[in-house]
Amino acid sequence: MAKLAVLKRPIVTEKTTQQGEGGRYTFEVHPAANKHQIIEAVEEAFGVEVLQVKVTNMPGKTRRFGRHLTPPSPWKKATVTLAPGQRIEFFEGAG
Repeated sequence: MAKLAVLKRPIVTEKTTQQGEGGRYTFEVHPAANKHQIIEAVEEAFGVEVLQVKVTNMPGKTRRFGRHLTPPSPWKKATVTLAPGQRIEFFEGAG
């Protein structure tokens, strides 16, 4: 798996924006990615030092269109904690 293919998209919500002030950033990641691959991808993509990664498998939500139910689409998110004093500039312009 390519290192940059591990990171799918950043998760930008009110909660994750507040966490960004403390050096924590959240990404949607590839479902097969492990913590080591996530650390390597973030460090290579943004040039920062990662101290900790917390990974959560998010359950899919069944959607309803009329009388049809669509299957759930589960996904995986990772919250990355950076070394003190480091930040990802990509998130700074989002607010």
